[in-house]
Amino acid sequence: MLHKEKRNVIVGQSGGPTAAINSSLAGVYRTARDRGYKKVYGMIHGIQGFMEGRYVDLSEHITNGLDSELLKRTPSAYLGSCRYKLPEIHEDEELYKKIFKMLDDLEIDCFIYIGGNDSMDTIKKLSDYAIVTGSEIRFVGCPKTIDNDLALTDHTPGFGSAAKYIGTSVKEIIRDGWSLETEHGQVVVVEIMGRNAGWLTGSSALSKGEDCDGPDAIYLPELPFDVDAFVEKVKGLLAEKSSVVVCVSEGIRTEEGKYVCELDNYNDYVDAFGHKQLTGTARYLCSLLSKEIGCKTRAIELSTLQRAASHCASRVDILEAYEVGGAAMKAADEGDSGKMVVMKRLSDDPYQMGTEVKDVHKIANDERLVPREWITEDGTYVTNEFITYVRPLIQGDVAPVMVDGIPRHLYKPGFQELL
Repeated sequence: MLHKEKRNVIVGQSGGPTAAINSSLAGVYRTARDRGYKKVYGMIHGIQGFMEGRYVDLSEHITNGLDSELLKRTPSAYLGSCRYKLPEIHEDEELYKKIFKMLDDLEIDCFIYIGGNDSMDTIKKLSDYAIVTGSEIRFVGCPKTIDNDLALTDHTPGFGSAAKYIGTSVKEIIRDGWSLETEHGQVVVVEIMGRNAGWLTGSSALSKGEDCDGPDAIYLPELPFDVDAFVEKVKGLLAEKSSVVVCVSEGIRTEEGKYVCELDNYNDYVDAFGHKQLTGTARYLCSLLSKEIGCKTRAIELSTLQRAASHCASRVDILEAYEVGGAAMKAADEGDSGKMVVMKRLSDDPYQMGTEVKDVHKIANDERLVPREWITEDGTYVTNEFITYVRPLIQGDVAPVMVDGIPRHLYKPGFQELL
């Protein structure tokens, strides 16, 4: 049974930041206040920081409409993020008792967590413990990830802005290549995030248009990567043109399942969820091409810029992120728990999107990959169906608030000292 008198809400951010994650935070905050909750607390560095007693009353930091608008336009996680894996309940029940006592002491009714696959694992475990103990706290997940690999949702907030940035940047890289001539040709390999899902890498095809041919080849992690076939493909391209641009996912793997980035200098770092740090794929491939072909090469890792480039954010993405944050708060307020808000595409033309909630147990720790039919038969590009899916998500711009020629972000000196 829900409390007759509404008390407080707590919200956290987890996993890799995006250009839209703070727009979801603004949506949660605004909806909670509109629905009559007394306080909205923000966890500093997610559940990990919360367990250390680190949280703030957001009403002291989002004090007016300008703060809210700046928050929507501020990249990275305003509250600070984490990659912390909660143990299974049977492994450390005392930890769960501690968390729930802290939540009860703060008179929390609703717990909203903004994040991706691993963050939904946190919602799953906390909501399961609430059922076991009879707690009335509602736990709801709000989707976020540039990787776009969450199950059961059409797409995720943050992906559209990252795709827009990638399409724009790859087009500029291609343009740069046109202006140079080298004796044996030039190959630029662009490494793009996404881990085991190729949604971001495929988005490099958005650069293709009347004024640009797009990348010459695109390699997604959904298919095994053949190193020898790659070299032959580039040789063929250099026979036809002097400048070649190839886009590869950081997570491409050989037939044996070995990440290409591990073929050179193996990086044994893994996070709390067992994910390897993927970097160096473009560097390795460029080194290989220089050796095998003798051409000039350049490795480009878009890296953090893919998720931090709020100056190139999609208006559709920012608006949807805000709406999804509000939908998560609404779902918790109306009694849902152990759920995540998902996005349901209603039409492509005109583009329309709605939201609903799904069982987080069917989402946590799963990966949604690019369908095989959206990758060309030879595995070196994406199809028109892929482009039709992505293009509506990158539409429109969000003008930054410019001060002295540079975008202004939401910054509170006292708050920032907590991070």
